[in-house]
Amino acid sequence: MDATGESETRLQDLRAHILRLEDAGLLTRVTREIDKDTELMPLVRWQFRGLAEDQRRGFLFESVHDAKGRAYSGSVAAGIYAASHAVYAIGMGCPAGEIRARWLKAQGSPLKPVTIGRAPVHDEIHIGDGLLEHGGIEEFPIPISTPGFDVGPYTTASNWITRDPETGWINVGNYRGQVKGPETFGMFISPRNHGWKHWDMARRRDRDLEAALVIGGPPALTYASGSRIPYGLQEYDVAGSLIGEPLELVQCKTVDLTVPAHAELVIEGRISSEYVEPEAPFGEYTGYMGGRVYNAVFHVTAITHRRDPIFCAILSQMPPSESSLLKKVAQDANYLHHLRNECNLPDVVNISFHDIAVDSFAVVQMRRCNPAVAWQALYAIAGRNAMVGKTIIAVDEDIDIDDMEAVIWALSYRMQPEADMHVLPHRSVGLDPSGIPPAAGATGDNTVQRHFGSAVLINAMRKWDYPPVSLPAKEYMEKARRIWEELQLPALKPRTPWFGYELGDWSERDREEARWAVDGDHGRTGERARTERRPPEDD
Repeated sequence: MDATGESETRLQDLRAHILRLEDAGLLTRVTREIDKDTELMPLVRWQFRGLAEDQRRGFLFESVHDAKGRAYSGSVAAGIYAASHAVYAIGMGCPAGEIRARWLKAQGSPLKPVTIGRAPVHDEIHIGDGLLEHGGIEEFPIPISTPGFDVGPYTTASNWITRDPETGWINVGNYRGQVKGPETFGMFISPRNHGWKHWDMARRRDRDLEAALVIGGPPALTYASGSRIPYGLQEYDVAGSLIGEPLELVQCKTVDLTVPAHAELVIEGRISSEYVEPEAPFGEYTGYMGGRVYNAVFHVTAITHRRDPIFCAILSQMPPSESSLLKKVAQDANYLHHLRNECNLPDVVNISFHDIAVDSFAVVQMRRCNPAVAWQALYAIAGRNAMVGKTIIAVDEDIDIDDMEAVIWALSYRMQPEADMHVLPHRSVGLDPSGIPPAAGATGDNTVQRHFGSAVLINAMRKWDYPPVSLPAKEYMEKARRIWEELQLPALKPRTPWFGYELGDWSERDREEARWAVDGDHGRTGERARTERRPPEDD
């Protein structure tokens, strides 16, 4: 610890992160008693259904009990990773305006972790005959995310660590975990996830897959774990690059894996290769309940944690949510890196996945280019992941891709459906209920894809010169703004476009007559028109 009492590895220590949130006015401490099963997540939910983003905070609940009145010694944190961009930036240790640059650098400059000996996450160890001495996984105040619909408590801020049985490559993936008993989790692990690939490789060898569930590790690791970085690039390395220091890891007690040394809680165990069990329903990021399916079973072999651990939860379910912002920030940066650096598309300016449908709705902003290049970008987005991108739109550089009104404007007046739309079949439907008939979702096997979806690619860029945008020219809007501020009218938040500009289809005569108009000489335009009179044409 340094003189301020803060760990030298402050960006890897969740407790230091919570203190930084509090110092920035971005944390609400709740000291009154809260029921983790019926009150906790609904309370945090309200800020996503009733507040603007800049008003959202992280929450720390310090007096937690369950539906039966049992009190817990630890606390629960929710919304501490991505309640807002400001909260996210605290976890990365940078101003909010630098988040994108950090992400763009991270994949190209990964930073290897280091392994240490003694670690805070091993303050308490439950293993062997002592595994269940404090109740096993039920020692911890794991909340119900969607009370009234979920079938039990679930881990949501759960970083699952697995290893490729062939290469030794370590993956960190964020998958939900259903509490089924003191030493058993059901886990949703999709064939589209890298962790599933590890499990499938182990099953083909008739072996269980060693895994470790990490709760309350470095915030940057949670950012990386849900970002869908390419197979073979380790989330540990990317997370280290995001914060500019190697992650400190420690060896597990019962499995051959390393985990973050400063994590609040680690649950070690094995994913069975012999059987799957019914898992869910559970409220999903699509805004609908995910149905009951057969999923993997995780058996606990060790539990290690800090003293009085802070249990962390991510608010997901109906978007926008903490989960959707977590995914969006990383996904925007990773797809921009993919398009520019891996697909050789320098005309790509930016890309944005919309909060309300972060796996489904993407808009790519491009400089004016050959239409074939625009289509290349659209196909490249669809090709990176089978379930990302149901509606993918290319727009011009002057369209604000984070303003849906601007995107709708481009869709309405810069494309024609017959010529500028293309539908791609054989896409993964993921958890999209529009692609899964109700009967198909009932206790089906999550490892087999039985239904396919589709994607629509839309080139909503201008194909030829357009007349100017019909707003006053920049100089007149700027002058009007000075008058606005002089009158002390409400503060303005300008939206693109806020002034008119040319788009190619505008002649010198047009410019001249517009100048006459603002100079008070519009009569000259009338005189010119009279010299050009002619008879009307016959129909």
